Amino acid sequence: MVAPRIPLNFFGMPFGLAGLAELWVTAGRQGHAPDTVADVLLAVAALVWLSTLVGYLRYVAGGRGRLMADLTDTVAGPFASLALITPMLLAAQGLAPHAESAGRIVVDVFIVLTVLLGGWLTGQWIYGPLVLDHLHPGYFLPTVAGGLLAAASAAEVGQQRLAQVMLGLGLVCWLILGSMILARLLFRPRLATPLVPTLAIEVAPAAVASLAYFAIDGDRVDAFAAGLAGYGLLMVLAQLRLLPLFRSLKFTPSTWSFTFSWAAVGAVTLHWIESGRPGGHLTYTYLVLAAVSALVGAVAVRTLIALGRRQLLPKPPPQAAGSAADNVCGDDIRPASPPALILEGDLLPAGPRPT
Repeated sequence: MVAPRIPLNFFGMPFGLAGLAELWVTAGRQGHAPDTVADVLLAVAALVWLSTLVGYLRYVAGGRGRLMADLTDTVAGPFASLALITPMLLAAQGLAPHAESAGRIVVDVFIVLTVLLGGWLTGQWIYGPLVLDHLHPGYFLPTVAGGLLAAASAAEVGQQRLAQVMLGLGLVCWLILGSMILARLLFRPRLATPLVPTLAIEVAPAAVASLAYFAIDGDRVDAFAAGLAGYGLLMVLAQLRLLPLFRSLKFTPSTWSFTFSWAAVGAVTLHWIESGRPGGHLTYTYLVLAAVSALVGAVAVRTLIALGRRQLLPKPPPQAAGSAADNVCGDDIRPASPPALILEGDLLPAGPRPT
């Protein structure tokens, strides 16, 4: 039996669940939610990650060159980092509190792997070279999300100096990649429809940087944390203008791009609420928990429906197995010369900007 193709962006599913778990971990540490909820979510995220990893390994083992084709894919490649970032988060949040030494070892192993992959992908993008129109917010994942979440994870297991190093890695990469990605979004044709959900990732860097800084600096809201919040607020408000575009989307695996991004925003919001404790702060806390949980839950339910209908996995390409056509993302996106992307075998122009 031929193993089905598991696109790299499927790792966004356990990543989103891990983000929701982190939100509930934050609420639990503040005394506003039972720890059991976070523990269950962490366990579910771990099971989904393991299932996705096994499926992906079966797929790449079934055809020569499939792994390298995925890693060098200028659209799908950045999502490979989620296979390493997710277990790092799960170890820091779920394993370390119960088995400190084991948790630290697992965190360190996946930090090393995350940095190695981020470095390799950065070299690949230089070697490539990249086409500007293939750039999308998913490019934040290997080094920006990888570095900042490595910083938070290292701080969680008591490795402050390592956390500071990873914070620097993530912040500098955010500064460089953020300007490049935003310039592409502003001045080039709109992203192809299956990649539009990745626009939600634009809210994540400031939120993840805030979480890393809080983990390192003991949850203090100071001038640096306030500066991160300022840019984060701008990106959150920018999403409001994108709502008409988001409402027009059909469900695809890329829809999971919304989950971790907004879970991170929610977790930072809980930190700020707890720091200021405004009137009715408990109400605000529970509203944030409910809103993010409803979002992730709705995406998870829609995923299960698609899985039950056998609509989740992409259709097999018409070419022979193991050919260049396997080099795709979860929504059958293949890189092509700008301004076009190939979607499900048809040549489609990148989306025009609305007038």
